[in-house]
Formats: sequence, structure tokens, C-alpha cells
Amino acid sequence: MRKLDWKKMTVTEVGAAVCNHLRNNKIPVVLSGGACVSIYSNNQHTSRDLDFVMSDYSLKEIDPIMESLGFRRTENHRHYENPDCIYFVEFPPSPLMVGEEFVTKTAIIKNIYGKLRLLRPVDSVKDRLSAFYHWNDRQALEQAILICKTKRIDKNEIKKWSQKEGALEKYKYFAELLKKE
Repeated sequence: MRKLDWKKMTVTEVGAAVCNHLRNNKIPVVLSGGACVSIYSNNQHTSRDLDFVMSDYSLKEIDPIMESLGFRRTENHRHYENPDCIYFVEFPPSPLMVGEEFVTKTAIIKNIYGKLRLLRPVDSVKDRLSAFYHWNDRQALEQAILICKTKRIDKNEIKKWSQKEGALEKYKYFAELLKKE
């Protein structure tokens, strides 16, 4: 692996380095949350945390692996920080879901630090819309729109998912905003 200069690395590079290192230690993870928005919106949205979802592993198992990268667990028991890195890493609880839907397909981005496994753009939109649908998170709505402006998204898939989430009215509002963009 290439030397890790955490101070100069982008969110995608940090993500790939962490994902690759965990995978090399037999712990598969998938990036979700705001970091996916940063990546898919070409940094029109900036996130400083990388949310990796894993299954069947405890944080105690993760600690030595993250420490070997210079990340230490903070008082917020799921957060890991490295003093040389502007990003922190978090491990939200599994399973990997967007709303009530299990995520079964993921995307991969390759760079000099390895392979970053992350939500597909359409699932990242669902992830953001889920926060809008269930908690009225307006910032998450704006993030979903940002992804749609930079990536080709299957609107039918989003609409069907929204209906299953019981949020067709909010989907219509989202679709109206998207048309205005």
C-alpha cells in the first residue's frame, strides 16, 4: 500500500485506505451517509465523517485495526479520529439499509489507496431522502438533489421506494424541487 499522508488525502482516498485496510483484515465494510454525498456531488456538499457499515463485528475487533492506521476511538464510542486526518470514521449499526430496504448492491471506486466500496448513487439518494421523509431533514433533501444533479438516477426506482416508505407526498415535493433545478 502507498504511504498514507492523511493531511493531504481526499474523502475518497481516506475512504479507500480505510475500506481496503479493513477488507485486508477480513472485515468488509460499505461507506454510506454524507461522505457518499460528497463523493457523488463532486464536493458540492462537504462531509468530515466517513460512515462505514459492517456486519457481525464488534468495535473491540475494529480497535486494533483502526489503531494500526493511527485512528483511536473517541468518547463517542463509534467514532475514530486520527490527529493527522481532517476526517473521522464512524461505524453506525448494521444492517446496511436505506429506510426499510436492505441494500444488496454496492458501487466500487478505485484509487491509489485501494477499492472503496460504497452505496450506489441511487441508494445514496434514498439514504438522504429517508432522513427527509422520516425526520423532515431539509439538509438531507438538498443533498439528495445534489446527487441527482451530478449522477444519472432512476427516478422510477426512487418513486417506488418512496411509496414503500409511505412517503409518496414527500416524494412529489422532492420531484418538484428537482424539476426546478
